[in-house]
Amino acid sequence: MSYRAGAALVLVAATLWSLLGLGLRQIEAASTWQVLFWRSVGMAPTLFAAIALATGGKPLRALARAGLPGLIGGASLIFAFAGAIYSMQATSIANAVFLFAAAPLISAVLAWALLGEKVRPATWGAIALAGLGVFVMVREGLALGAGWGNLAALLSALGFAGFTVALRWGRQTEMLPATLIGSIFAALAAAAVTLAAGTTLAVSGHDMILSIAIGAFSTGLGLALFTAASRSLPAAEIGLLALLEVLLAPLWVWLLLGETASAGTLFGGGIVLVAIIANTVSARHAPRFA
Repeated sequence: MSYRAGAALVLVAATLWSLLGLGLRQIEAASTWQVLFWRSVGMAPTLFAAIALATGGKPLRALARAGLPGLIGGASLIFAFAGAIYSMQATSIANAVFLFAAAPLISAVLAWALLGEKVRPATWGAIALAGLGVFVMVREGLALGAGWGNLAALLSALGFAGFTVALRWGRQTEMLPATLIGSIFAALAAAAVTLAAGTTLAVSGHDMILSIAIGAFSTGLGLALFTAASRSLPAAEIGLLALLEVLLAPLWVWLLLGETASAGTLFGGGIVLVAIIANTVSARHAPRFA
């Protein structure tokens, strides 16, 4: 797969993920762990179908071959999923997704330290520029929304960075199974936490259907596209392109639900978009990453 094709898939995935906040704002009463359980139920069929398609109808063999990278990537998604849902329920969508933007920085450091991946100077510059944009966006939001919501968002960024690096580690094999493993792990963790708290997994029909739909389309399809692109882009650049989610998520809730963002948020979002475009343009003549 060419760099351009991989980058396009990541950008589509980020657009799908950006709809998560809009969907969660429609949840009536379900808790973080209940939403996570039913969202995972929705993800599993989509991801299983994607694996079957990618492996010529041999999904179980692909699951077995995912190995340790698949298990680590799947486990990382528990933190990415739970942290994202909780933070979006506990603070504004803008504040949550802007903190998710720490993921490419964490990915770059982990991939460099654990895999020895080189990061292009232009990419480091783009990450620094994106970091500036994130700082501008959250400068006011952190003061107002500091607390468990912010901590959960950073935990989500760490989990997603771990998933990204695991994909790069196992890139010589089909890594789509890691996403299915993640959905299974997340469902089991959500069920365990919910039952341990003395509550049930039962939610209203509205919340159940909405959570399943979010899992199948926004999260599941997005993960399938993101994973397919992971073989052709280094971890740092994958994370940077995925920052498009940071720009779009607050835009959807502002346009459709009237959830406002400050001028600093909008200005910072523009900086992030410039960083994504600049990095993509700088890679046009870069050799294909293997």
